[in-house]
Amino acid sequence: MLMSATRAAVELLIHDTGAGAECRWQSLGRGVGGCTWRVACDDSSWFVKTADDALDMFNAEADGLKALAECGAVRVPQVLATGEHHGEAFLVMEGLRLGRKTGAAAARLGEALAHQHQRLGERFGWHRNNFIGATPQFNAPAEDWVQFFRDHRLGFQLRLAAENGYRGDLQERGAELTGKLPAFFIGYTPRPSLLHGDLWAGNWGALETGEPVIFDPAVYYGDREADLAMTELFGGFSPEFYSAYDEHWPRDSGYRTRRDLYNLYHVLNHLNLFGTGYLARAQQLVQRLLAQVR
Repeated sequence: MLMSATRAAVELLIHDTGAGAECRWQSLGRGVGGCTWRVACDDSSWFVKTADDALDMFNAEADGLKALAECGAVRVPQVLATGEHHGEAFLVMEGLRLGRKTGAAAARLGEALAHQHQRLGERFGWHRNNFIGATPQFNAPAEDWVQFFRDHRLGFQLRLAAENGYRGDLQERGAELTGKLPAFFIGYTPRPSLLHGDLWAGNWGALETGEPVIFDPAVYYGDREADLAMTELFGGFSPEFYSAYDEHWPRDSGYRTRRDLYNLYHVLNHLNLFGTGYLARAQQLVQRLLAQVR
């Protein structure tokens, strides 16, 4: 649903940028984060998200996009504004025209992401909580990555799964796994890299010039492998991406095992968001990880 008051507020913001004439709204569908729209006014184009009671979520997304933009390693959509009218929140961004994802664009993204990951924070976490999809993501800063990942990533998703009725084996084996997390980091000390946080294949694109773009972030400072792991979760990225990344910052030899650990977080999140269809996959990941440390 798009209320007329929300539409009027968005158009006023767009017109304040100098765009004139009547704006044309095109629905792009509905997802976890609400409804999406392309708004065209004269020669300018804007991408708009709307959702009920979602101002905090949109503010967090805008905050993450601005942090990535300030880093300057990878192109992101410029944020115009966030706001709310009568409970309907909105996020307005520049409307980037995306072209075809080529191997060359993927290689440029791999190189750029390696540079982004070299932007280091003082601690793991973020200055605010945000969202992974529609699920809260807690980012209280911490010195210890293993503790941070245990408490604010795996532990939280497992507790949420229990509240959603997924108990029994998932909780028992999940508790066993969280107790053994330090074993996955023997000889490996993560640094707090600036992460996109939700970097699956649907959250990047390429402009017609071939320049890569990333969007829909869940930004925080964490182990760079967490970003790389998710690139392999839902369809994966092309070989050119990984080759370019490794050329500029090679992955650690233990990445393959920790990849499953980091992706368990996202599979559990999908279980909590979308239901039982992800339960077997979550259980399989837990069992596979436990087999690595027995």
